[in-house]
Amino acid sequence: METRESRRQRGAPTILDVAKHAGVSAMTVSRVFNDEQSVRPATRDKVRKAIAALNYAPSAAARALAGGDEMRLCLLFSNPSNSFLSELLMGSLEQASRHNALLAVEKLAEGMSVEMIIQHLQRGRINGIVLPPPLCDSPEMLDALKAASIRTVTVAASHPSPDLAAVNIDDRLAAMVMTRHLIALGHRRIGFVKGNPAHNSSERRYAGYLAALEEAGLPVIPELVAQGLFNYRSGLDAAEHLLDLDEPPTAIFAGNDDMAAAAVAIAHGRGLDVPGDVTICGFDDTSLATTIWPELTTIHQPISDMARTAVDLLVQDLRQRGEAEEVPHVLLDTKLVRRQSDAAPRRRPRKR
Repeated sequence: METRESRRQRGAPTILDVAKHAGVSAMTVSRVFNDEQSVRPATRDKVRKAIAALNYAPSAAARALAGGDEMRLCLLFSNPSNSFLSELLMGSLEQASRHNALLAVEKLAEGMSVEMIIQHLQRGRINGIVLPPPLCDSPEMLDALKAASIRTVTVAASHPSPDLAAVNIDDRLAAMVMTRHLIALGHRRIGFVKGNPAHNSSERRYAGYLAALEEAGLPVIPELVAQGLFNYRSGLDAAEHLLDLDEPPTAIFAGNDDMAAAAVAIAHGRGLDVPGDVTICGFDDTSLATTIWPELTTIHQPISDMARTAVDLLVQDLRQRGEAEEVPHVLLDTKLVRRQSDAAPRRRPRKR
């Protein structure tokens, strides 16, 4: 078993080092790790800064001092986009680590029933679930988790259950903001790539697109709407359809960054300049948005922050043993991030 002396010998900081650096007691550091509300915000901030400065990772002894039981959490997902899952996973792992909780990552694979995954979670002694779309909108899944007494926090649910903690954004408003931006640039033929119909966020984003067109007095043109699935392959097909039109759109707003990146690839393959010939924008602001050229103008959805908040709510719920007076529903802000993939329509896109 590793002792404090052995940690010192190899140069690793201890909880006492953190306490000394922050000017507080070791018990106060433990309370911060255990997320106790009795610690003043200013003190909590000092401790967190000391942890970051020393690159401190709590040992098993420190976790014992914190006094918290081991928590087993799970991120349970089913077929989100790879970029979305990556951001969600990063935030969940980071926050679970801060709470000294174990985080399992499980996929509801094709052919696996809800009963099968619940039994698997119970065998793994999972205490709580972070549930992203589309599972967060599945009544069957939510009912099964409740019946199994597995505490759950939903992420990006279309209609959050009043008795489950939830973290959300306003997808409809965010899509309105992007569509208004394209209209303000001078675009009138704006293509839209819908996401997976199994995800209710797809319809909310489409509703925002329609609302912005109506607000501006622009007609809804059915041929400018293409169906996607929130993955790159479907974005390729949707972009092919839109750019094959006799009068292609001057702008394409895709329901997520994966499909927007695919649209950029199709445009480049046809010899079109982005954004000179066609503006292409996305939604989510995942890492993909800044790893393609041109970098995507997109809606920043704070996916990692949503995951961190979900883990925080789940840990708090488990520690309070579900006895909180109110079930928290947190709405996080989005913002339009403008990069290099949008511009005013300078000329009609050329078909290749």
